[in-house]
Amino acid sequence: MDITILILTYNEEKHLQRCLSSVRGIANKVIVIDSFSTDNTKIVALENEALFFQNKFINQAQQLTWALSHCEIDSEWIFRLDADEYLLPELQNEIRLTLPTLSKEICGIFIKRRLIFLNGWIRHGGNYPIWILRIWRNGRGSCENRWMDEYIKLNEGKTIRLKNDFVDENLNSLDWWIQRQNHYSNREMIQAVIDRHKTLTEMDIIPQFGGKPDQHKRFLKKVYGKFPIFIRPFLLFHFNYFLRGGFLDGYPGLIRHFYISFWYRFLIDSKLYEIERRAGNNFVELKSIIRNEYGYEI
Repeated sequence: MDITILILTYNEEKHLQRCLSSVRGIANKVIVIDSFSTDNTKIVALENEALFFQNKFINQAQQLTWALSHCEIDSEWIFRLDADEYLLPELQNEIRLTLPTLSKEICGIFIKRRLIFLNGWIRHGGNYPIWILRIWRNGRGSCENRWMDEYIKLNEGKTIRLKNDFVDENLNSLDWWIQRQNHYSNREMIQAVIDRHKTLTEMDIIPQFGGKPDQHKRFLKKVYGKFPIFIRPFLLFHFNYFLRGGFLDGYPGLIRHFYISFWYRFLIDSKLYEIERRAGNNFVELKSIIRNEYGYEI
């Protein structure tokens, strides 16, 4: 099939083989863009005949944009995956049968993410289905320039949804996952600062209630951002865990909702409170703190 798979990696030897095996039947090219891994990620990629590139990592959006402009992608379609994700056989077959039949006006494809956490499928609390535009026609989409939750935005064309799922299942320990959330919270805090001080550009997904899945999700996040800091994590937990049925997913659901709300989201608010307490509403001073203490240039 005329489709290129893009996979961003850093120390993903545990997951990469599974991911590559799941796309072998649908891709004519697989490109791995690595952030200078120190494990066997490169060996796994090359053993599976993937093209291997390395580039310094700043954030997902910049890494993906670098890949689109430097990796000489000549296929009709592009499919972005994370290394700890994989396609179910039903989705592989659906892609194989559907893509050749699409009219030229279809330029983007939303697929459903199935989240597995602590060996449990997290079906409730707003976690399923989550629709993400992961497949797009070459040259018809670009990545938002965001520090977190970046989406592919089409510059033209219509979209469709596929019926079957891809799976997000990280095999690392809970301790590793918590440390990663701490790292992500830095980028979420940076994005929150940017969102407060900059207006939307033509490259951004426009928040819209009831719009396309990415627009709807961005709208909900915008609403969340308007609630007072430190209060909104509690509201988020009660909304997702009780009102949206997160409690139905047993202990894995409880653990995930607790950490996402009372730790991750509360941690973002704490970091935001810390720097705004020192810099106030001065964007120049906020950028200076982020550069000097977090090591990021915005």
